[in-house]
Formats: sequence, C-alpha cells, structure tokens
Amino acid sequence: MFNKVAVANRGTIAARLVRALAGLGVASHVLCSEADRDNPYVEAADGFTVLGAPPPKESYLNRERVAEAALAAGCDAVHPGYGFLAEDAAFAELCRAKGLKFIGPSAKWLRVMGDKVASRDIMREKGFALCPSTGILRGTPEDMARECGELGFPLLIKPAGGGGGIGMVPVSAPEKLPSALEAAASQAERGFGRRELYAERLLVSPRHVEFQIASDGTAARHLRERDCSVQRRRQKVVEEAGAPGVHPDILEAMAARAAEVMAEVGYDHLGTVETLYSPETGFCFLEVNPRLQVEHAVTEEATGTDLVELQVKLASGLGIPELLPASPELGRHAVECRIYAEDSLRFLPSPGPLKVFRPPKGESVRVETGFREGGAVTPFYDPMIAQVITSAPDRLGALDLMFDALGDFRIEGVKTNIGFLRALMKHGPFREGRVHTTMAEELVKAKGYEPIP
Repeated sequence: MFNKVAVANRGTIAARLVRALAGLGVASHVLCSEADRDNPYVEAADGFTVLGAPPPKESYLNRERVAEAALAAGCDAVHPGYGFLAEDAAFAELCRAKGLKFIGPSAKWLRVMGDKVASRDIMREKGFALCPSTGILRGTPEDMARECGELGFPLLIKPAGGGGGIGMVPVSAPEKLPSALEAAASQAERGFGRRELYAERLLVSPRHVEFQIASDGTAARHLRERDCSVQRRRQKVVEEAGAPGVHPDILEAMAARAAEVMAEVGYDHLGTVETLYSPETGFCFLEVNPRLQVEHAVTEEATGTDLVELQVKLASGLGIPELLPASPELGRHAVECRIYAEDSLRFLPSPGPLKVFRPPKGESVRVETGFREGGAVTPFYDPMIAQVITSAPDRLGALDLMFDALGDFRIEGVKTNIGFLRALMKHGPFREGRVHTTMAEELVKAKGYEPIP
C-alpha cells in the first residue's frame, strides 16, 4: 500500500479522495490552485501545495508542475480524480518516469481509450453496434466540414481526448458547422489540453446507459449499470443504478459482455463502457471512459462496493479475483443529483459566494462536496458544487427520499438547479422510468413547468 498519495484535482472529487485515503490509512497531499486553497478538503488533507494561478493550464493541467509537486511532498503515487489529467497518457508516462504510481489505467490504455475513435474501432471488432461517426477530423475547416457533411445531420461534434460532456456541440445544419467546430475545439482544449475532434450521428432522445467495469489486465468484473439519461447541455445531471425500464436480463447480458471484452483486450483498471440505448436499436457503443466517473457513488450505494478504495488497491498490485471474487448484485436502488450553481430555467452558470451552505443529512442520504459555508463558486471551473445520493430498496423510495433531501439543502448566495431537480423528482414520465437524453430540456419548456423550491 502507498504511504502518501497526491490528490491532483479539486472540488468534490478531491474531497472524496482525501476521505477515501484516510479510510485506508494512507496520507493525502492536495495539489490545488490559488483559487481553491481555502476549500475544506485542503484543510482535511495531510498537506497541500499550491500549483499556481486559477486557470487550469497554470495549475491542474500543468503536467510537470503537478509531478514535481507530488515528488517534493514525498508522495509515491498520484490520483488524478476525473477531468483534468485523469485521461492524459503523457502525464501517466511522466509519473512513471519520475517513480510515481499513477492511480488509473496504464498509459497504453489511456492513449487507446482516451482516443475515442480508437476505442470505437476496438469495440466494433468485438461485435458492438456503433452509431455512425467520422475519424478524427483533420485538415482545413473546409475539409472537416466536408467530412461531417458526408456523415449527415443532425450530428454531434465531440472531443477525441476526453469525455464528461465537455466539448460536445450538437449541429443541426451545415451552416452551423464552422462555429460548432471552433466552439468544441476551444472547450476541448480548455478541458483536456487537446483540440482534436470527431463527429457522430446524433440520435434523437435515446437512453444513456453505462456499465462499470473493473479489470486488472487479465480478469474483469462488472458492477452493473447506471442510467445517465437526464442531461442538460450534453452533461449528466441525474444518474441511477440500476437503469429503469429495461429488462434486467438485457442489462445483465450487456454488462457481462462489456466485462468480457475488457478482459479480452487486457484493460487494466476501472473503466466505464458507455452506450446509447433504445428498444429499436439496442445498445450502441459510445466510448470507454478510462477513469473514475463523477457518478461512481450511485454504484457504490447500490452494490456496497467502494470504487475509490478498489482503484487504490488495484494500483497497489492486488488483482480482481482478490478484490471482487464475483460481480456484485444491485442490493438497492440509488439516485444521484448533481447540484450546480446555475439557474433552474436556462442552465447557465451562477458563480458567487456561498453565504449559506447547509447540506441535508439523514439515513440513506449521502452528500459529496468540496465546499462549505463562507466559500465561493468561482468562474474558473465547472459550476458543480455538490452531489446528493439517496438509496432505498426500490426506485420510487429513492426518488421520494431525494425530493425531501433536496428540499432540506440550504444554499444562499448563488442560484442553483435544486428547484429543477425537485420538479423532476415529481415529473410523471421520470417517475415512470421513461427517461431519455432530452428530458431535462423538455421539462423546462413544458407548459406549466415551475421549479419547486
């Protein structure tokens, strides 16, 4: 086991990692920007280093600075969390060269799965159905537009070097391509340090279902599925484990096949096989995210498996047969709501001071956050400020518990999406499990819609 691990991230995931490492008896050292040095997880860690100014390129995306700070602090490993350097093969190689263990997939798999086009080729060879797509878009803007046009409309411009909804731009017509390509490239560069893009045919109102896999290069297990269909601006806002409205046998078969493929190819850490699903098309492969997911907590609550602890133990050399003798069952239904500093109508960021910040408490209510009262949501990063997770023996019980927990969450100083989330918990189609990727926008535009305070 490691002696000290550098936490190379911020916010909710940094707080989660510090807590998990403490539970394992491992010291933590947070690497933060100047904007984040007063957040509570920095205080909770065993030490911290300020990397630089708030812009990610001067702090969280500066590979050399992150690695040198970890070494100077006496760390023997680095956990990148999600986002920033989590899918950066060059950073994983830099860590290895400097004698630091990168807690994540090997650089080989970060490069293969981080290249969304390459991962699609692998899954196609293994028999997965795919949505039509281009390769990495190259050449002049005119060349890119021509290749996209051959794919057909509507389509989705996506970053080749990262996921999480960052840099995804839908395009409905050819005249909108130039601005969409530039917007997607700029977002991808800010989020992942890479501007490469590809395009994919846009399915209208499918389900987004993903399968959590743990593999050690030889053996793999699945931890069932998550439904992440409720999204805004192509980013997830509500996740569930398991997926409502799909027969359990269909989900189990797909999860088993995903784990089988990851073992066959030799994948060597946690990863998520993401798909789009409809009864007409079945599962269409999207990508493999070679990292911990924001929504990992719903899998933890539904299966009783600590995924961060699993990551650290895998990185320390333990194998899947020791850690997961069999794929765990879904013992409960779990729901996660992402709390954003944004308004409940337009989904636009609302940075500002957290004059009041009092998360809900209670049995079967879990809150993940990197903030506290008196802090501030800055404009430099994603506006997510917390995740609320509830679980119950059945789905409606988890939804009702979530509705009450969100009502108990007191936040003043910034606008939040809590009113939207509470309205969603009472929305008939959502409660019936008829979820899809445009549900959030449709609810907000529906006649008579009002956020529930």
